[in-house]
Amino acid sequence: MGLTSLLMVDGLLGECMKKVAFRADASLQIGSGHVMRCLTLAQALAEKGFECHFICREHPGNLLDLIAENGFKVHALPVGNVDDLCLGVATTNVVAHASWLGSSQAEDAAQTSLVIQDMKLDWLIVDHYSLDATWEDLLKPFYNRLMVIDDLADREHSCDLLLDQNLGREAQDYDKLVRKPCRFLIGPQYALLRPEFSELREYSLKRRAAGELNHILVTMGGVDQSNATARILHELRTAELAEGTKISVVLGASAPWKDDVRVQARSMPWETEVFVGVNNMAQIMSDADLSIGAAGSTSWERCCLGVPTLLIVLAENQLAGARALAAANAAELVGTLDNIKDISTSLSKFLSPHRMLSMTRESIRITEGTGVFLIADFLVEGDKHG
Repeated sequence: MGLTSLLMVDGLLGECMKKVAFRADASLQIGSGHVMRCLTLAQALAEKGFECHFICREHPGNLLDLIAENGFKVHALPVGNVDDLCLGVATTNVVAHASWLGSSQAEDAAQTSLVIQDMKLDWLIVDHYSLDATWEDLLKPFYNRLMVIDDLADREHSCDLLLDQNLGREAQDYDKLVRKPCRFLIGPQYALLRPEFSELREYSLKRRAAGELNHILVTMGGVDQSNATARILHELRTAELAEGTKISVVLGASAPWKDDVRVQARSMPWETEVFVGVNNMAQIMSDADLSIGAAGSTSWERCCLGVPTLLIVLAENQLAGARALAAANAAELVGTLDNIKDISTSLSKFLSPHRMLSMTRESIRITEGTGVFLIADFLVEGDKHG
């Protein structure tokens, strides 16, 4: 085949390749969870032949470099501060997390449209608490179908597919919020977990069969802007732990307090290791007997692996999900940062193997960790059948 023919074939393949763009942000304020779960879905879609793009604003603590390192094209949007009304587009409702966007919805839509206008997207996927139907409607000319990833059910959407992976959520919670016929994927069975979590599920369950407590994992989110990790380590100093207990701490590369935590770890009464920017979280979590962790997306990782958990609520929007996990006996809810002083008391409940095993048994019922495959398959089928 000659060079001209090869170029023609390459051009045809490029035209036929399915395309998806993700609009999600990470920052010191937002955290890393939205981008990380979108990355998980992007990797699954790439394996199915999708060309994936990310559109992210350059907030402090962004993950643009990480996205690029994973092989995806990332388009950076500048941080600004413009009122929607000044741009002549008014939102129908006040969005609770509007300040997280770094611009108005109208400006964000205009900037996003410049990125995707020639892509002929099969799917636009948005995972952002600051964006609602206002933004979605402005971008309608530039995508075939729209998927929204939401956790809050607190604002209007105009989408074809909506994912809410929270325990206790029901599709009816969105009845008055979605403007058009929409397919709902609701519950932790659809949680966007990386494949290694389901792959390590059996290993994790086997190693905790005795219900022992010798290894504690502390994971308060990739950013942990409030430095909850340091406060937890301080309280653990007075906990009644077995001699030889090991403590592992995981923080993201952009965590502002990581150096302080490292210093504190060196003076702990027990061996305490700090991991930063890890890519083997499933293995670290599987090797822990108990997790002290933030509520949020990481909850589904712990449930998949059956890790008993002391749950800390870092934001109001995490409270409902945390209460649902506690009601299902899949976690022990310590409370908010103000309740961290109660960790030693909560730990005493886990000295019984029966309690540890009971929580493992209930947590693994929440999710098997295969949600990303279910959603990727659905997006492929949606692309086929429109």
